[in-house]
Parts: sequence; structure tokens; C-alpha cells
Amino acid sequence: MEPVDGREARVLIYAPIGRDGPASAALLRRSGLAVEVCTSMDDVLARADEGVATLCVTEEALFGKHLIAMAAWVARQAAWSDVPFVVLTSQVQQPVVAAWRQKMVAALGNVSLLERPVQSITLTSTVHAAVRSRMRQYEMRALLRARELSAAALEDTVRSRTRELEAANAELRTQMKERALVEESLRHAQKMEALGQLTGGVAHDFNNLLMVISGGLQMLDRQVEPDRRARLVRGMQQAVERGAGLTRQLLAFSRRQPLQAEPVDLVRQINGMREMLDRSLRGDIKVRLTLPKSLWVVEVDPGELELVLLNLAVNARDAMPAGGTIEIRAENVPNATEGGLQGDFVSLSVIDSGTGMSDEVKARVFEPFFTTKDVGKGSGLGLAQAYGFARQSGGSVHIFSELGKGTTVRLLLPRCRKPVPVAARADGIPVAEAGASAHVLLVEDDDEVAALVGEMIAQLGFEATRVASPAAALGALADGRRIDVVFSDIMMPGGMSGVELAHAIRARRLGLPIVLTTGYMGQEAQAAENDGIPVLPKPYRVEDLGSILRTALGGQASV
Repeated sequence: MEPVDGREARVLIYAPIGRDGPASAALLRRSGLAVEVCTSMDDVLARADEGVATLCVTEEALFGKHLIAMAAWVARQAAWSDVPFVVLTSQVQQPVVAAWRQKMVAALGNVSLLERPVQSITLTSTVHAAVRSRMRQYEMRALLRARELSAAALEDTVRSRTRELEAANAELRTQMKERALVEESLRHAQKMEALGQLTGGVAHDFNNLLMVISGGLQMLDRQVEPDRRARLVRGMQQAVERGAGLTRQLLAFSRRQPLQAEPVDLVRQINGMREMLDRSLRGDIKVRLTLPKSLWVVEVDPGELELVLLNLAVNARDAMPAGGTIEIRAENVPNATEGGLQGDFVSLSVIDSGTGMSDEVKARVFEPFFTTKDVGKGSGLGLAQAYGFARQSGGSVHIFSELGKGTTVRLLLPRCRKPVPVAARADGIPVAEAGASAHVLLVEDDDEVAALVGEMIAQLGFEATRVASPAAALGALADGRRIDVVFSDIMMPGGMSGVELAHAIRARRLGLPIVLTTGYMGQEAQAAENDGIPVLPKPYRVEDLGSILRTALGGQASV
């Protein structure tokens, strides 16, 4: 495509010293180009504003303020334009000159450097290439203008048709909005389903590691033999190393475990967390609890509640790099009407005086995996988990924050009128009981978990036989040895799950008690509970294990 007029096909030459200007102009004219020699930088810029194919200049023509003026002209070009420059340089290679040339190239952008003396064919071929490049730019300009004209014509047509079909289009727009909402809901559901499938196995493995660490810490206080204590410490160290590798591989995470709600006294629950909060925060962070004694009971999953508060406290800590105070405040909210909720609620807030959030961050804080922390410093799941916990508990969560004025995360949890159950155990009670011991068949494929659970079972006063697969468990039952209760993991190798093992055992020995355990309360665990098989979630305490085994045994030390 030809340029609009002949001025846009010109080659402008500016060489204020010597014969470079006239000689180059004569050479380029003989090669068929339209060439004009300029007498000053002002003359160059004025002609370039009228239209130019390429600029051929000597480097001395750009010294001082001339380079500044040319760079300003380059910066004013249209978006489609990138005028090519051919700059004739000297053979001087001093560091100062080399640095200036780099500055010149950066300022002009589309530059070809030719060192003098230049052969005729080199100069003509370089300038012709620059002109061809400029012609393609003019073609792009023409295409853009044509597209703009087409777009304007199309807009006129659309406006005309819109006026004629306004009533029909209004209904169509309504349907499109409804469809968009349905599609967005479907995409969100598909995303969460995919995340849940991806992370189910990871959650199981990770909870196995937590089981080793949590149980090992409990068993350390109960062991006096150095060898056993050393074995427990080694097991926990190995679990930590495996956990570190696992977290590096974890690209996404989605909670699918259902909440185990029960009446909770917030005052007692949060006061019981005080030591854990102090351990999780820095020494320059203080925690203040504002919990009235008249606070209503709520029905929530206590473990998830503690996780939410811990996550919020850690977020508040990270928002106060210079230290400060985190306040956990609760109050009764009778007859609340907020966000579609109505009734009696308890407001539970975590308040900090940190850096606060911008409106853009507040709009996204509840999205899974969104985080403002550095890579490796946060998964972006803390507030998403708080949102899911509040909604699943029948409440809501809101954030009040301003930059530089701190943040308040406020959970609204529905009031529960059921009584709080009396604690069935305390951490300090003995776990072993006198009397004849029951024999437990432990089915666990993970050697570290099996070693720890075996220690727990022994501490409870029971005897244990460990097998590593469901097939081995069925073999142990078939050889006639005494087994009083089977304790098996749900996710097992070999094609048979713990639930399928339980069904097989029931078919062979109907009255044999079976207890299952898992680090992932998915469909298999729910199916087991629906079949009346007790399931103990990982990680668990020695007392939890003892309670569920004795319940399965009918309250007896043996059967």
C-alpha cells in the first residue's frame, strides 16, 4: 500500500559536519529514493512532522540538546508509528562515547548503526530496509483507520437496529444475565469439585504426618525410657521433612470435610486457646480477650473454630510488622438482621491495628488462593476458610478495613440453645486402665503412623497386632488368633479400602467390633458412618483413641 503522499516516502538526511550529507543524498537518490537534506535540527523535526520514511543522521548531529529534542519527538509518535533511524557513527570507541551511544539507542528506539567509512551498498541496503519497514507501518495505519471506520459504521447500524428492537432486546438482555449467572455458578462448582478431587489424597497424607507429630508430642510426656523417646523424636522429624516436601508440591487446596458442629462455650474455648495463640505469634504481639461471661452458646465445629481464629490471628500478626495488640472480642447480637440473616447471633471479631487493606484487596480477600503475601509466606486460604466456616455454620463474615487504620474481621455465628456437653475427659487423666487387655488388630499401611498408633494402643493398656493391608488383616483373622477389635485406616493400598474391609469382616465375623480412621472425611468416611461404623478423624489424641475403642468394645476392657 502506498503512503498518503510523497512526503511520507522521504528520506531525511542531517549531517551538519563535512560532506556526509550531500554525498549520502546523492548515493541514495541514485538508488531510487526521495531524499531531502536538512540544515538544522529544527528543520529535521519540522519536516519529520509533515511525514517521513526514515531519518539518516550522523551521530555528531545528535550531541547535547539535539538528542533530547529528537527523543521528545520520538515519544510523541502515534501508537502505530516507530520511525526507523540510520545513524552513521565514528570509529571512536572510548568508554564515554560508547556510553553515549547506548543512551542514544535507548532514546530513539528503532536504530541501525553504521560505522564510517560506510560502503555504498551497505548504506543503500540499510536505508532501503528501513524504508520498507516504514511502509509496513503505513499499511498498518491504513488498516487501523479502515477498522475504525468499519467499527463506526457497525455502531451506527447497531444503534439503528437497537432502536427498532428495543422491547425484544430488553428481554434478551435479561435472559443473557440469568444465563451468565448460571454459567458462573456452574464454573465455580466445577472448579471446587476439581480442587476437592485433587486435594483429597493430599489431605489424607498430610494428616498422617500431623498424626505422627501430634501423637508423638503427647507420647513424649508419657515416656521415660530414652530409647523410646528418641524413636518418637526421630519419627516426628521424619514426618516434618515429609510434610515440607508435600507442601512444596501442593499447588492448590480445597476443603471438603464436613463440619462436626456441637454446642460450644466461646469463653471457655477461646480461653483454652490462649497458650496456643501466644506460641503462634511474635513476642512483640499481645493478645487481648474481650469475652463477657454472659456470652451465648453457639453451635460450631470447635476444631474449625480454633483454626479460623488461629489463621486470623496470624494474618493480624503479619499486618503488624512493628508489633501491636490483637483483640479477640465477642458480644451477643439479639434480633440481628444482616445480609439475609435474621435472629439471635454472637459477633466474634479479630481486631488489629496493622496496615489495613485497600478496597481492591477487600473485594478479593475471600477468594481461594488470593494472597498479598510473598511467595511461600501464605497460601491464600485463611480468609477463604473463615468464609466457608461461617457460611456452613449458618452465619456470615465481614471485613472492615482501611489502609493504615487496621482491620476487623467479624464472624456472625447463630445462637445455640442446646446445653454445652460436660467434658468427658481432661488432658491430665490417666489413659491406661486396670484389668484384662483387649487385643487390637491395627491395619495401617504407613509405617510411621503404625509405629505411633502401636505405642498409643500399648499406653492404653491394650495389645496390638499390626498388618499393612486389608488382605493381611483378613489373613490374620482367618488364622484363629484372638482379635477383640479391628482398627483400620480407610485409604489403603491393594484395591480394598477400609470400608470394604469392614464389610468383608462383617460377612465373616458379624460380632467383631470395627473402628475406622482417616485423614480425609470424604464419601468413604460418610458411607462408613451411614453403615454404623465409627470413624475417628486424624489427627487424634490418645484419649480419643481410647474412648472410641472402649465404646466399640461395649465399655469392657476385653470381650
